Amino acid sequence: MFAIRTRTELLQSAVEKTGQISLEYGHRAVAYIPTRYLENHAASLAELSNGDILAVWFAGDVEEGKAGIRIVQSRLNRDSDRWTEPVEVSGDPVRSEQNPVLFEAPDGKLWLMYTAQDAQTMSREEYGKLHPGGAYTRQETAVIRLRISEDNGYTWGPVGVFSENPGSFCRTPIVVLDNGDWIFPMWYSLADGVTAYGSDYSVVRISTDKGQSWTEYPIPGSRGRVHASLIEDGGGKLTAFFRSRSADNIYVGYSEDYGRTWTEPVRTSLPNNNASIRAIRLKSGRIAMIYNHCRGGDDPAATLWPKERYPVTVALSEDGGVTWPYRRHVDAGDGFDGEANRGLNRKYEYPWILQDREGLLHAVYSFAGRVGIKHVLFTEDWVIGLRKEKEGRSL
Repeated sequence: MFAIRTRTELLQSAVEKTGQISLEYGHRAVAYIPTRYLENHAASLAELSNGDILAVWFAGDVEEGKAGIRIVQSRLNRDSDRWTEPVEVSGDPVRSEQNPVLFEAPDGKLWLMYTAQDAQTMSREEYGKLHPGGAYTRQETAVIRLRISEDNGYTWGPVGVFSENPGSFCRTPIVVLDNGDWIFPMWYSLADGVTAYGSDYSVVRISTDKGQSWTEYPIPGSRGRVHASLIEDGGGKLTAFFRSRSADNIYVGYSEDYGRTWTEPVRTSLPNNNASIRAIRLKSGRIAMIYNHCRGGDDPAATLWPKERYPVTVALSEDGGVTWPYRRHVDAGDGFDGEANRGLNRKYEYPWILQDREGLLHAVYSFAGRVGIKHVLFTEDWVIGLRKEKEGRSL
């Protein structure tokens, strides 16, 4: 007699998370980064000056928001085709540590920034009986922590605090601008007792002294627009793309003074499901956006949390993000089993994209309900759909 197992348990046993990169279909390669944890989420990547690629994410054997969620890292060495086993780089016993991002400073020091919030001490159902409005994640208690490595992430210095303001949250790294300023996008997560974090709003912090001190600047009209992903356009012009708590569309805002003032975010043509996005400038000059190509509603004032988090899609823009003529699904996912089957809706979520020094694109994201982190390698041409001929065969 076989024990009944959930889809997630079946998938965990079926997918070997060895970290080995394997060619798939002749046009891309796939790896499942090693993990020994049940919860794996919010991965991000950085290519270091030595050519290694470092992945960081939050992991644990409990759900997001509980004590025991910590930051881990895995390394893809420059001369290797296999990810290393994960190493823990944080471990606060009373806080949930989440959303890590990496920044290699011009002096070669590697910054690891992540959030740390009071841990949830009851279930969301129990909390809902006591507090009928709002959400229960404790994100409103978060601070942003900082660790610095001087040896490419093999060892880390002591834990410091980058932002001690309650509700401080991050998802994207520091950007060095062409005038030498450092700019860091973040947002404040607020528990207003009414919406599920629909009152969150975005800011940027700017340093003119290489990270020694910071000044905060608000992004007006950014209520419900978070996870700002910055693109530098040159001469002080910046573009920021936002996740929307309204689950309607990705939003965009602009600055013309190196981030000191911003336009109010407005909708782009790309959908958003109130889940993470990431935009980068490619070597070709195009902007690449990775996101879930689905949405949950059309009211920009609403706060929605649709269960759909698939497919993982990459879109390319040739006009600074005004139009997106090229779109390709990196991972179609499994589909949606309905609101009543929350545990069976295997999400493919929080995607991140990186272009390495050779021009290859790397995507990582939580797959199949956070059982692991999937890594997919592909080219810009694959997204565009260019066909190449070799020895009489189309590739």
